[in-house]
Amino acid sequence: MNLLAGIGFHFTGAFSASVCYTPQEKIKGWSWQTYWLMQAAVCWLVLPLVIAWLTIPQLQQVLKEAPSSAMTSSFFWGMLYGIGGTAFGMAIRYIGFSLTYAISVGISCVLGTLLPPLYEGKLLTILQGSGGNIIITGIIAGAIGILFCGWAGRLKEKDYADQQKEKNGHSFSIGLALCILAGILSAFYGFALFRGQPVADVAAKYGAGNLQGNVIYIFSNTGAFVTTALYCIYLHNKNRSWREYRSVLSEKPNADGSKWLGINYGLAVLTGVLWYTQFFFYGLGHTRMGAYKFTSWAVHMIMLVMISTVIGIILKEWKGVKRHTTRMLALALIVLVAAVLTITYGNYLGGN
Repeated sequence: MNLLAGIGFHFTGAFSASVCYTPQEKIKGWSWQTYWLMQAAVCWLVLPLVIAWLTIPQLQQVLKEAPSSAMTSSFFWGMLYGIGGTAFGMAIRYIGFSLTYAISVGISCVLGTLLPPLYEGKLLTILQGSGGNIIITGIIAGAIGILFCGWAGRLKEKDYADQQKEKNGHSFSIGLALCILAGILSAFYGFALFRGQPVADVAAKYGAGNLQGNVIYIFSNTGAFVTTALYCIYLHNKNRSWREYRSVLSEKPNADGSKWLGINYGLAVLTGVLWYTQFFFYGLGHTRMGAYKFTSWAVHMIMLVMISTVIGIILKEWKGVKRHTTRMLALALIVLVAAVLTITYGNYLGGN
């Protein structure tokens, strides 16, 4: 039952991650850096500190006893993830919701899952263990399913041809480069959590239980915030856009855009809350995955692509595509579902 609960928590976290960017479409009169810095402050700076304070017993004592090397390492790898997260947000503007998730998360899925056991030298041991080969098969199937999503997304771009590109400012080449960068660097977030586990172990000793992972986010998420904030501050200074935090520039001449200021803040906060929610439920799922906890990242990423693809369909990103594109998309979703079931079964065997 713990394993099924873990999968359920990962699904909830993946759903939150899949919908967290949808408020971005409703932002008006703010530049990208204003919106991005605001939501990043919520999900990477404020909420990790607040939630850790609320859920980790004797937090101050935990931080005193936790090894400084684990805290520093988690912060460093989190900084790299912050660069990847920023590139991810930029890529959405160029190639859309579904394709960005497919490419960048596909890369992150494989690298982020296999880096921890490779680093520890335990990958061969896992392969030889009960259910190990099935888990690796599921991870490979997940990568293939994500690749199919990306392929379907590319077919969609061809179906829409140049008018979609000109209308929405899409650029496949720029978006692809950003996706690859985001995928590689975002994979380091799983490694940041892995390196911060000794801190969570101390929290567990003080009764944090399944909420122990919340203490790691103090370091991994704030690391991400630092690199994100540096880039956004650079853009603010370059474009002289600091005033946007006090006012909204209306799209219509002589029109009052002040009413959108509160809405923009609300949408940015909602994005940050949704993004952090994925971390909260990821931690709850991770502690329930049994002997092969490293598969948490793969399960989370595969579900994220699967759900975000469905959301892309709901948002009509696939409206008007040709039949062969629809078939490829359907095949991708089937493979992704099969991958999650395969990894779950492998974890079940490992638990027994």
